Amino acid sequence: MMVFEITQRAYSRTGGGKVGFKFRCTSGPRKGQVRASPASCNAPINIKARNTLKQTRRAKASQTAVKSKITKRSGTTSKRVAALNKPRQRSRKI
Repeated sequence: MMVFEITQRAYSRTGGGKVGFKFRCTSGPRKGQVRASPASCNAPINIKARNTLKQTRRAKASQTAVKSKITKRSGTTSKRVAALNKPRQRSRKI
């Protein structure tokens, strides 16, 4: 199976305030998730780690929401990513 068959590319933040590519899984158990590599879309699931992360997300949901809103509103990298992910406008012929 080829990469472009199962994934879509999108710009995303990487470490150090840089912008890079990520892959959106379009099939498999992680459908809809954004991953660093398309190979991780069909990787086996670690049940213990999944359950631990679910608990952590429930406990820290409000704290995470506040922090991410501040970052998205004020971060320069977030604004660059938003601009890069907008669809390009086509010039209309009259």
